[in-house]
Amino acid sequence: MIVRIMGEGQVKLADSHFAELNKLDDELLEEMENGDGPGFRVTLHALLDKVRELGEPLADDELQPSELILPPPDASLEEVRELLSDDGLIPG
Repeated sequence: MIVRIMGEGQVKLADSHFAELNKLDDELLEEMENGDGPGFRVTLHALLDKVRELGEPLADDELQPSELILPPPDASLEEVRELLSDDGLIPG
């Protein structure tokens, strides 16, 4: 799956990593629902760091359609809330 982190670029992630990412996504969703700004910030950074760690970066000239778009690390709680689906940022 191709994942874009807004403002950074794209990475290719194996589907096998999504169970681990979904745990962080669930935490993020709960913190948003509870209005936990500090917890939200920590978990958003943890999620993006994990995507960077597990993903294989695509070259800047290798633009492919992104199947998943994640917010930038400096996104506000309100900005991320606009990107959410019922499943959070990561479907499943």
